[in-house]
Amino acid sequence: MEVTRLENIPPPPGIINSIRAGFDSIASHVTAILLPLALNLFFWLGPRLRVNAFFDSFKGDMIRAWQNGGIAAEEIQRVMELYNTIFPTVNLFWLIRTLPIGISSLPLSRELSSTPLGDAITWQANGWIIFFGLFGLTFIGWIGGAIYFRSVAWVSVPSENGIISTFNAILQTILISIFCTILFMILSPVIFGVFAILAGQNIIITSLVILVMSFVSMWLIVPIFFLPHGVFVKKQNIFTSIGSSIHFTRYTLPNSSLFVLTIFLLAYGLNVLWSIPSETSWLTLLAIFGHSFVTTALLASSFIYYRDMTAWVQAVLEKLKPPVKQAQA
Repeated sequence: MEVTRLENIPPPPGIINSIRAGFDSIASHVTAILLPLALNLFFWLGPRLRVNAFFDSFKGDMIRAWQNGGIAAEEIQRVMELYNTIFPTVNLFWLIRTLPIGISSLPLSRELSSTPLGDAITWQANGWIIFFGLFGLTFIGWIGGAIYFRSVAWVSVPSENGIISTFNAILQTILISIFCTILFMILSPVIFGVFAILAGQNIIITSLVILVMSFVSMWLIVPIFFLPHGVFVKKQNIFTSIGSSIHFTRYTLPNSSLFVLTIFLLAYGLNVLWSIPSETSWLTLLAIFGHSFVTTALLASSFIYYRDMTAWVQAVLEKLKPPVKQAQA
């Protein structure tokens, strides 16, 4: 009897089928790509909000403080070279692109101001703008991300019970983002500390530790990846969604790890393709459209995979339940 029940267990949902269904759903509802399309166009052709002028005003004082502190001139020179490479290209508007819930965008440009229309408008932010921009632009990103995820879930996994309300989607997005930020702040020192210790160890020991950490990391990456899905597919709150994500990972880790890896490789590989056109070329417009469509389709695929895999787990658990013995009269 037990063997018969195991033989009747259906196979898990296929990764390729989920991805194909995601592309089909977005092809049928192409308006779902409007938000990433608009954000990419804004990052490309819109104004740049720079911060280098504000920090340049402190650069001389910082160098003198480092010199008085006994820091070697070579180290100061190295830091200044890094500063001069990174800070002039920073665009504060990039904060609109939030994680793990946010509107997808092309890899952030390192170009200073080049567009097909000529030099982009450049604004220099002062201290107050930087301070309020850190919170205001991030909040705008959370709102946009919630609306984007909600719209993609709506077209990819329609439900008879309806979709999560816009207000609740924004609220849960903010809570999830704060939770992930706190988690990152806790884990980052631990990870960097481990790598700092491994730097002087034997190569074999280092390889073994990295292998173990890679395995353990999947128990973090997969639940975090699917954490928003409980909110947008099942209308759960953050706490219920955390539990659902852990439960989901417990029973589907091998398949789900492969799915997350496939999504990452597709997105990363195609980002290389989208980055080929120069920002001064109108071919970038084609790259923006391709990126917006593909990333939205991959997001839809993840919603479809989560819905189907959750249903599969429930079906398997039901079949594995021991039969209820009826009491004899």
